[in-house]
Amino acid sequence: MALTALFGLITWQVAADGPLVRLDERVGESLFRRGPAALTQLFSDLGGVPVALPVLVCAIAYALWRGARRLPVYAALTMAAVPALVIPLKVATARQGPLTEAVNYYPSGHTATAAVAYGASALLLLAVDRPAWLRAWLPPVAAVLLTAATGVGLVLHGYHWPLDVLASWCLGPVLLAPLWWAGRRRAANGR
Repeated sequence: MALTALFGLITWQVAADGPLVRLDERVGESLFRRGPAALTQLFSDLGGVPVALPVLVCAIAYALWRGARRLPVYAALTMAAVPALVIPLKVATARQGPLTEAVNYYPSGHTATAAVAYGASALLLLAVDRPAWLRAWLPPVAAVLLTAATGVGLVLHGYHWPLDVLASWCLGPVLLAPLWWAGRRRAANGR
């Protein structure tokens, strides 16, 4: 609920070009092109479809192999919801990106893709039998770190404003909530 409210507040500020946007742009300008360019590019690329989607496909295949039938479908539908929600928001807000005249930068699609692809992968791995070496804490920690690295890389490299990334960090868990609930329900039922 809090993440949905924060996402709504940020979206309203971006759509209305409110004072939070001016603060965001000042903060963003102080962060752009900080850090090694190759590393910030690598982090940014973690949220791209060519990187994040194969991770989710592998997790879906593993869950199917381990006998899950519905959860992989739910995970795929959750991933499909990302462009279905993000693209219309980008067009509706038409926010100009940093270091460019181009528009449609809000919210960050790369960050939302990372959050959902890595988050759904973690939830799938937690819901099925997994090897003994794969501790229960590892998939969610990896998902959070990969998603955080994506957002940080996008801001530091100058691809997105901080609010673009923050909004997608809020959107990701909201989109993943039904999958989390379904995974917990599957675990409670013993299958």
